[in-house]
Amino acid sequence: MGEMRVVGIRVEAPQNQPVLLLRERVGDRYLPIWIGQSEAASIALQQKGIEPPRPLTHDLIVNLIAAMDRQLIEVRIVDMQEGTFYADLIFDDDLRVSARPSDAVAIALRAEVPIVAEDSVLDEAGLELPEEGVDGESTEGREDEVEKFKEFLDNVSPDDFKGGEGD
Repeated sequence: MGEMRVVGIRVEAPQNQPVLLLRERVGDRYLPIWIGQSEAASIALQQKGIEPPRPLTHDLIVNLIAAMDRQLIEVRIVDMQEGTFYADLIFDDDLRVSARPSDAVAIALRAEVPIVAEDSVLDEAGLELPEEGVDGESTEGREDEVEKFKEFLDNVSPDDFKGGEGD
């Protein structure tokens, strides 16, 4: 399993379909997941540190976990079938709850728990983007990484991942 980090979200034109991009913490593979608008907004708000005046659904879930005296250990992206990704929320006592990856990532960001992807998912859907930027400069910084992501999205479509709807 590889621990992942959220690189960001971009809306792919012309369908206005948001894409969540995860990257291995140790390694060079990226995992693009097409997601819904509301999940994209929830993830983006959390990444920007914006706290809404009332809890969003993902905030409510984290609050419920705490109220039930449970502990979320990690989020796992466990499978991909016909372009659709599957995730599990892993709790204490090895309790597992199935979830869409977009919801799982939104919850993981709020609960500050690791996001991991099964090796089989990374082997099947992970992409290695070139280490060199368009102008030949190193792409070690976050801005360069996001720019690389944008260039990648300009040349890819959901059909490249077996035509699925994302998650």
